Amino acid sequence: MPYSYLVAARYRVFSVRVAAVSALTPSFVRVTLTGDALADFSAVGLDQRIKVVLPIPGHGFTDLPDGDDWYGAWRALPDAERNPLRTYTVRSFRPDARELDIDFVAHGDTGPASRWVSSCRVGDELRIVGPAVPSSPAELPSGAAEFAPGSATRILLAGDETAAPAICAILEALDVATVGHVFIEVPTDADRLPVTAPAGVEVRWIARNGASHGVRMTDQVCAWASEAVSVPAGVAGASRAAVELADVDVDEQVLWDVPTVAEERPVYAWIAGEAGCVKELRRHLVRGVGLDRRQVAFMGYWRHGKAEH
Repeated sequence: MPYSYLVAARYRVFSVRVAAVSALTPSFVRVTLTGDALADFSAVGLDQRIKVVLPIPGHGFTDLPDGDDWYGAWRALPDAERNPLRTYTVRSFRPDARELDIDFVAHGDTGPASRWVSSCRVGDELRIVGPAVPSSPAELPSGAAEFAPGSATRILLAGDETAAPAICAILEALDVATVGHVFIEVPTDADRLPVTAPAGVEVRWIARNGASHGVRMTDQVCAWASEAVSVPAGVAGASRAAVELADVDVDEQVLWDVPTVAEERPVYAWIAGEAGCVKELRRHLVRGVGLDRRQVAFMGYWRHGKAEH
């Protein structure tokens, strides 16, 4: 996922420690972080992304650079001295208490983040990278949150377990009059998370239960969109003719296509998760159904077989 926001001086390294660890489901673990440094942390959106900086076994954060040019200095370090970075969503932030929640997906000894969360304890140190409180509203950073429905009268949210924390944060902040549909794919039936949504928003939890990643969610979203999203024939035809969807190679390129201008559209869609699945949904919603790409945010959070670098 995009890294450009990391190099902005207004993003900084925050020193925090683990205040609580809660197993939410077999696959989700909530870690509450705290620290005086969070007094300067700035929340910028409902699906806000931050970087979690993980400790190096035996060294912790000894070699982690600080200051405005920390990112350049971090990149210049030898591999063995460079703390791993991983992207996560802020599930909730309580500025008065200086507490920040991150919901991790625990999937065994398959990566540095999953290994860390499987053994972390209250009091453990951690570092996160996020925006600092600006000196003026005009300096508030952008590029770390994408959900922007504008005046849309209906929303569509879809994603796998990596997008579930962001989707839940969005759901809990929606206006009570919001109408929409939500599709969240998780590993098992036991991984459904408690979340509050407006009465007019249908939330479907889709358990893989051993099925291939993304298949069931893709099928359900495509079936729903083909039946429920009504685009006038002329508009749909013009949209299909005008749109040029680059055939993104998700094994080599980042799939990240979000509206840059707020448009008055009847439907707003936010799709995130495994890049191959997101690419398939992008193709169906824009080329198949005829949704204007300017009303859909598509974000490939990760890719099968590819570690985040």
